[in-house]
Amino acid sequence: MDKRPIGMFDSGVGGLTVLKEFQKKFSNEDIIYYGDTKSFPYGNKSKESIINLSKKGIEFLLKKNVKVIIIACGTATSQALDEVSKLYNIPIFGIIYPTVSYIVNNNNFKKVGILGTHGTIKSKSFENNLLALNPSLQIISRACPLLAPIAEEGLTNSDIAKLTIHKYMKGLHDVDALILGCTHYPLFTNLFKKEVSEKTELINTGVILSNYLYNNLNKDLFNNSNNIGIIKVYLTDVECDFLNVASKILKTDISQINIFPVSA
Repeated sequence: MDKRPIGMFDSGVGGLTVLKEFQKKFSNEDIIYYGDTKSFPYGNKSKESIINLSKKGIEFLLKKNVKVIIIACGTATSQALDEVSKLYNIPIFGIIYPTVSYIVNNNNFKKVGILGTHGTIKSKSFENNLLALNPSLQIISRACPLLAPIAEEGLTNSDIAKLTIHKYMKGLHDVDALILGCTHYPLFTNLFKKEVSEKTELINTGVILSNYLYNNLNKDLFNNSNNIGIIKVYLTDVECDFLNVASKILKTDISQINIFPVSA
């Protein structure tokens, strides 16, 4: 049994959609969440910048004595996971491999849509990994750079969001599976549902990742005590709307979210 906390990081509130799913599967685990709000958004940055920002987040979490690190960000997973996994002696997981595994093991998925930031789509991480395991898949990838900023502003059900998603979804209405390849995108689930057929499965990578780790993580790393998990959130810039958006995602009162600024 390991009572140390789980470490998790993202560029902003998007990773909280992953944290929310971890709360369901790992309710007795303490979680330390690092939100790099000062550097948001990650999606339009170079691979070198993403690697450096990821290293900064990981090193912060290591100082908090975490037992495992979750990259709760599609861009950071696609650009930095392979690199940072070589540098640190700690289990590090991202959203791509578990999602790819889920897709290729479902025989009903023939046509797959992938939505992500410019960085994620440009990297072709989802696409290349999917085709390596199932070359017959028909894949349509689409960069959606406006969605993460809209989510950070808490405008996930606004007319702006509706019009933006409608434009991005052109040609994707009949896919069998739609991968929400940025962790901000599950915040728009209701709008995506209106743009696809009833047969389309929306793939929330936070759900996939939490299920995957629950079934595959070394059991020695689990906290098997009767602990009620505590969440601590550290932000690199507190001058943002993080609190209000976070309270809606986690469905809790703002006062119940422990927010701490990251000292420079």
